[in-house]
Amino acid sequence: MRVTILDDWHDTLRSLPCFNILDGHDVTIHTDHVQDVDALAERLAETEVLVLFRERTAIRRALIERLPKLKLISQRSVYPHIDVDACTERGIVVSSDQHADTPCTAAAELTFALIMASARAIPQEMAAMQRGLWQLGVGTTLKGKTLGIYGYGRISRAVAGYGRAFGMRILVWAREASREQARAEGCDVAADKARFFAESDFLTLHMRLYPATRGIVTAEDLALMQPTATLINTSRAGLIAPGALEAALRTGRPGFAAVDVYEAEPLPGGTHPLLSMPNVICTPHIGYVTRDEYNQQFTDIFHQVAAFAAGSPINVVNP
Repeated sequence: MRVTILDDWHDTLRSLPCFNILDGHDVTIHTDHVQDVDALAERLAETEVLVLFRERTAIRRALIERLPKLKLISQRSVYPHIDVDACTERGIVVSSDQHADTPCTAAAELTFALIMASARAIPQEMAAMQRGLWQLGVGTTLKGKTLGIYGYGRISRAVAGYGRAFGMRILVWAREASREQARAEGCDVAADKARFFAESDFLTLHMRLYPATRGIVTAEDLALMQPTATLINTSRAGLIAPGALEAALRTGRPGFAAVDVYEAEPLPGGTHPLLSMPNVICTPHIGYVTRDEYNQQFTDIFHQVAAFAAGSPINVVNP
């Protein structure tokens, strides 16, 4: 089958062990990012199987209707960037493993790396040294601090484990069933959402973005945070109400933020307001960007291609 892989920006996949799963298929890999419908329609005209890197490229009706040979879209995790209804109407199978029972070490590690970098202002200190300066200020020790975790799932559990290793108190807020699970696993559970935001020294978001969770963190929530607190978001930008984080940082509650995710990605021209704030650390959505994580994810994605080619599709979201 003719397989096209989009957005492999660093041309990584062909060097991974999992790439052998596609042996026997005609595979084309694109290492640039294109979102223009006309350009994509031309690029994908002969494609039978489309492999996606998470949400890097939106696959909407206007494009789908111009791809008569497309039979399968294979990816991993949630799929807000795919018009599933349009795929169903055109007889295109969408396969996406939700990986509920697999670890997500890479994202958890980046989350804790951002916590540590913010606590000691590591990027700012390095930038100051490059300007000939020495010791901008005084950092924060993690031991004894409260690590607030909003949402409790695979990534949260790993982050909680790292926090415990550093001697932090783990405080959780989530839906009721998740709070009970967190309590059973030895975490503290906040009395309510307001106290969760008020008590957290470092508050990290770990939820999937659905209509019910979009904007779940409000300006009022952020205003409850301490001036010394840091908000970390390695999940999805849409979990925070539009503009609320930038406004909160300007008023000093919270005092700091570390962010890996944005509403529009890649960021257009480096113009995002967070990039100009000295109390913010920004990374370019690299939470899942490790060779190990890629191999784990694309093993699932390529197995979906192999299953479809064998006549038995798996992880079908539009059966």
